[in-house]
Amino acid sequence: MLRRLPGIGPAGPKIANAAVGVLGRLDGDAALAQLARLSARLTYKGTRNEVDKALDARAAALGIGRDEIEELAVPDYGLTDVGRHEVTVGGCRVELLAGVGAAAVTWHNDAGRVVKSPPATVRRDHPQVVADVKALAKDVTGMLAAQSARLDRLFLARRSWSLSVWRERYLDHPLVGALARRLVWLVDGVACGWADGALRTVDDTPVSADADAVVQLWHPIGRPVPEVVAWREWLERHRVVQPFKQAHREVYLLTPAEESTGIYSNRFAGHVLRQHQYHALAAARGWADKLRLMVDDTCPPTTRVLPQWGLRAEYWVEGVGDDYGVDTTDSGSYLRLVTDQVRFYPVDAPGNVAHATGGGYTAGRWGAREQRAPAEPLPLDEVPPVVFSEVLRDVDLFVGVASVGNDPTWSDGGPQGRFRDYWSSYSFGELSATAQTRRDLLARLLPRLAVGSQASIDGRFLVVRGELRTYKIHLGSGNILMSPNDSYLCIVPDRSSTRSGGGHDGFLPFEGDNVLAVILSKAMLLARDTEITDVTITRQIGIATPS
Repeated sequence: MLRRLPGIGPAGPKIANAAVGVLGRLDGDAALAQLARLSARLTYKGTRNEVDKALDARAAALGIGRDEIEELAVPDYGLTDVGRHEVTVGGCRVELLAGVGAAAVTWHNDAGRVVKSPPATVRRDHPQVVADVKALAKDVTGMLAAQSARLDRLFLARRSWSLSVWRERYLDHPLVGALARRLVWLVDGVACGWADGALRTVDDTPVSADADAVVQLWHPIGRPVPEVVAWREWLERHRVVQPFKQAHREVYLLTPAEESTGIYSNRFAGHVLRQHQYHALAAARGWADKLRLMVDDTCPPTTRVLPQWGLRAEYWVEGVGDDYGVDTTDSGSYLRLVTDQVRFYPVDAPGNVAHATGGGYTAGRWGAREQRAPAEPLPLDEVPPVVFSEVLRDVDLFVGVASVGNDPTWSDGGPQGRFRDYWSSYSFGELSATAQTRRDLLARLLPRLAVGSQASIDGRFLVVRGELRTYKIHLGSGNILMSPNDSYLCIVPDRSSTRSGGGHDGFLPFEGDNVLAVILSKAMLLARDTEITDVTITRQIGIATPS
């Protein structure tokens, strides 16, 4: 019911809210587990608020905190081991393994050999078992995605546990353990990861600690650079794929420009973003955002409330364009936004608003009889480093995903060519922190990839030497220039196949970087440029395609 329909929005939010109300009234772990899953996955604010109310009420009834109830609500789905479930039926065996992003099902016939689908005898004699395994894989896959999102939020949650509680809820939990065993943790201040059946330090020494030792999630900010590099090498050595970037997580420190401005960051100002993509992504990352319409209305900035830190982060954005129907959808919402400052305020400070069509932010509501006195933004050097880094990482993600500069079809600059200069500067310009992480990882992994013998890193580009041309793939946008005169090559990726890790046969130590997947798939394609048959590509390269 919350699937968005073009020009309409969610299909049936009232029905969704009613369903959440029913879940909130049902007793038992199953309903609680679904509420916890929805809490991690929903982005529609109205229904998300209903989920929050239901979870808060359940937590109050049990006399525990909201964080604890989300931890206790995760079902084990009957898994027989951490991340594993096995059933023997009709002399055959089926194994379910909970991976980083999905549950994989493997069937073995009565001779023990792996087969692609359930054996015919099992399908005939035990159809319910086959259906149950399929349903279990679907449920586990959905919950893995929800728990991965929840674990990613722990960086700003200020959570800690005793070792005994943490082992029960995380490390040894049948489902959560499949993710927790891929992360780096601090046990009484000692960084450790799971390998070969034990918690180990970066040099593989087993870790022993008392049951009341304090456990926290490790974050690279503030850690010595050699330690961070060592953990990256440890992941590669043990072939550990993390559910999200942790050891490779981007760290954002104050720049000289931000030290100069003092109270705001312009690091991600001046970008042009696709509004609806930005809006969905902001909601998924826990930010509140209001769609800008070309109407006489006011809008707050995109905000993220951080109650554990007593802070509120703001990203100032405005609708761009004044041509109704060209710069807006049929319903009047802006197609594109332009970005401005990032600021931090005390959590209870008066909010800022701006007119929907732009014109700058002020405190209070426009047209109100009384306006609260504007609050002063916090000096950036007073914002805790981990908060500053995580907020700017989100903003970098918004720009990196939603910028029109990522669109390979926008080389003409969009409507009336208005954004041609921005598209060119973004598509082939300086790398963001995320793109720099991408570059550093590729530099390490290229020798192991199938395309490695034909590729190299050159500044902002992955250079691929095909048989017909040499191609420069920008490590930020994924857009391509061709030798000898840097002519532009437009390749529109198949978004259904750009899941991180797809399009290549190499090991990647984390999930979630779809741009990296696009870059690798383009590199694999262009390394075999004589085999390309798509005429929209061959015409640009200059290949004569047989009729």
